[in-house]
Amino acid sequence: MDELKGTQSVKGLCTYLGISRSGYYAYLKRKDSDPDQELKHNIRVIYEQRDKTVGYRRIQDELYRQYQYVVNHKKVLRLMRELGIQAIIRRKNIHRTSYEAAVSDGRVAENLLQRDFTASGPNEKWVTDVTQYRIADNRIYLSVIKDLWNSEIVAYHISHRNDNPLVLETFGKAFEIHKDVTGLIVHSDQGSQYTSHAYHDMLPKVGAKISMSRRGNCYDNASMESFFSHLKVEALYPYDIRNIEEAQRRIEEFIHFYNHNRAQRKLNKLTPVEYRRQLAA
Repeated sequence: MDELKGTQSVKGLCTYLGISRSGYYAYLKRKDSDPDQELKHNIRVIYEQRDKTVGYRRIQDELYRQYQYVVNHKKVLRLMRELGIQAIIRRKNIHRTSYEAAVSDGRVAENLLQRDFTASGPNEKWVTDVTQYRIADNRIYLSVIKDLWNSEIVAYHISHRNDNPLVLETFGKAFEIHKDVTGLIVHSDQGSQYTSHAYHDMLPKVGAKISMSRRGNCYDNASMESFFSHLKVEALYPYDIRNIEEAQRRIEEFIHFYNHNRAQRKLNKLTPVEYRRQLAA
């Protein structure tokens, strides 16, 4: 309306848009009295889009991504306080969020990663793990592979059983997409699936190297732990989930959102997919 009012009459535009002239002039009066009204509106839109899980820094990033607003993070925080909104706080207590499968007497590998969660290119370092989510007396298990270069979720698989096929199926999906992974380091914990003979036979066949955390040390795979924490706090814990199907749908939607829509500061405020495509351009 504001952009077009110089080309047509206010009456004609109001009729076309289906709004009253009095309502439009009331909007102008409110806008003039509060110069941050439009910014506040956009902050609330982003807050609701993200199911109230975003804080002021992520809202600052989204203001630029969606509306090309360049605004100081302190102002975003102040306006959020004026609006009476704040992010759902992630749990701060330190504990293992993923499911620790029983450690088998299988093969154990050296920790090649050594907590260096950076990579200079795609398919250089992957981290992987399994987590569980419980609904009443039922559980589902989620196996995930993440590329440390752009934090993209390379592949995932959901199952009612925490067993070797869960992990092997996840890697099968990954290798369908990424044909050449020669020299890749794959890091995991020492769960029974990762110490199995099937796992240790599979990765060397494609030219990948196996790396493992020290036993019981979740910090050695902190990047994967962080993803599971975001997944549960943003997509599962806030909701009254009653069945496995709903939980699975929310997990799948979050992973798609994480890859395609969740901007990350370490990626120059791009999403993992945008960052990958920028390299290919």
